[in-house]
Amino acid sequence: MTSDSRLKTSDLKRCTWCGTDPLYMKYHDEEWGKPVQDDETLFEFLILESAQAGLSWITILRRRENYRKAYAGFDVKKVAAFDEADVERLMADEGIIRNKLKVRSSIRNAQLFIDIQEEFGSFNDYLYGFMPGGRPIDNAPRSGGIPVSTDVSDAIAKDMKKRGFKFFGTTICYAFMQATGMVNDHLANCDFR
Repeated sequence: MTSDSRLKTSDLKRCTWCGTDPLYMKYHDEEWGKPVQDDETLFEFLILESAQAGLSWITILRRRENYRKAYAGFDVKKVAAFDEADVERLMADEGIIRNKLKVRSSIRNAQLFIDIQEEFGSFNDYLYGFMPGGRPIDNAPRSGGIPVSTDVSDAIAKDMKKRGFKFFGTTICYAFMQATGMVNDHLANCDFR
């Protein structure tokens, strides 16, 4: 036994979904469920979560830095201005998911993201307009029975679909809400609550 009484991160209790993959654990410990309210980070997660549709989150997490490079540091204005040459560049980039529908929708979603910023002042303000009391939800689940969608994610996804967003249904929306701390679904016994 060492004289250092602090727990090692490996000794801490975590939500079971992150397993033992160091990248997943770091994401769980440092980001997941923590409120993010700046539009730059919200746009990053919009791109990443939309790319994740039909895939595992770890698949996207492992490509996150590649996405950052491919998508101009997640600068929404630059992405919104991408043209056909950029589509071809992205389709040739082995570091990201090369699905033409997802690539094209990411550019269109960037344009729509800017439209929402102009209409509501920020994408954050738009999203939190759907939240009860305009605040994050802290669920504190006691077991692994975490929902994949809720009435709030249904409402956001429905409105975004009406606005033209693609690859952002209610399940992806709820994952986005968890990732950006709109919802805190860390288990009640998780040391990272």
